[in-house]
Amino acid sequence: MRSTLARLLSLCGLLVAGCTPCEAPVAAPGLEYLGQIQLPANTTFGGTAVGGLSGISYDSGRDCYYVISDDRSASGPARFYTVRLSVSDRGVDDATISAVHPLLDESGRPYGPPSFAGSPPVVPPDPEGIAFDRGRQRLYWTSEGERLIGGPHGPVLADPWVRIAGLDGSYLGQFALPPEQAMSARRTGPRRNKTLEGLTVTAEGRLLFAAMEGPGYDDGALPDQAHGALTRITAYRLDASGEPGAPAAQYAYPLQPATAPAETNGLTDLVALSENAFLVIERAFSARPTVRLYRAEIGDATDVLGLPALAGHAVTPMTKTLLADLSTTPGLDPLDNIEGITLGPRLPDGRQTVVLVSDDNFAPREVTQFVVFALPAT
Repeated sequence: MRSTLARLLSLCGLLVAGCTPCEAPVAAPGLEYLGQIQLPANTTFGGTAVGGLSGISYDSGRDCYYVISDDRSASGPARFYTVRLSVSDRGVDDATISAVHPLLDESGRPYGPPSFAGSPPVVPPDPEGIAFDRGRQRLYWTSEGERLIGGPHGPVLADPWVRIAGLDGSYLGQFALPPEQAMSARRTGPRRNKTLEGLTVTAEGRLLFAAMEGPGYDDGALPDQAHGALTRITAYRLDASGEPGAPAAQYAYPLQPATAPAETNGLTDLVALSENAFLVIERAFSARPTVRLYRAEIGDATDVLGLPALAGHAVTPMTKTLLADLSTTPGLDPLDNIEGITLGPRLPDGRQTVVLVSDDNFAPREVTQFVVFALPAT
């Protein structure tokens, strides 16, 4: 079922990337909440603080999950963890961290802590998304980059990226960035902390999709409590050689308005169901975040690759249908800052599990939780 918002936008396009208030998409039946498990407070592993978990990807061959931390090398090098979860129709009974790997730079070294006062400044990555490529046995991961304009030393700019890593964290390459995603000291290009947040590779390994959390300056205002917005999802084609290439296509994704008391809303992750359909997390952050899961489809969406600005242009965005509002899901308490999503193992009855992870922001009042849902059998 296509949402009311999606039907309206696909009929007439969107002239500006800040849509007026719209009826929320109607929920589709069948997505079942199974349960959650939390890591103990102040968990450490391998000399690192376990927190800031912002992306997750399932390796079915090893029955483990690769989970990336958004720690900017402050409490340990930029890194990802290998986690084992006991997932069943009862939810998740156990969570065990089995390994941690630093994400290495081009020279094979871990990233050091940030230092913006030097010349040049030291700008470690801001890791957010992670995706496991089963066929090539490697990982893709994103960094949001940096955009600090003030300060005595002038602008600190670092472009976001999509990189390739070995399962040991080694550097294997980097994809080309669309020009509109390059950082700028002017009010153009991406906003700070609103860049590459979501990442997924299709099961057949032919396409990689990287999603922006929110619109860049040229694409319109951020969503607020009165208006939604458009953000961008970029597709990369993965050829047989496995070499990183240029973007193949790009689509506009419609974000819902923020839900009070949150000031804005954003796309925090996505996972491919096919080369055309995805599960997408939208999260409006507040003391109790509003977190919604959507099924989104490319369908007849306009390919906006090469379009420098979405604002002022009529484009047809992707369509979406609400699958679950975690904020009102019975039994899901507490609900924290959900940022990562992956497809987990199938249950004995054939249903596909969906595993989510929260980013505790390394804050004592927040939690790291793994949340499990089940999709209907197909």
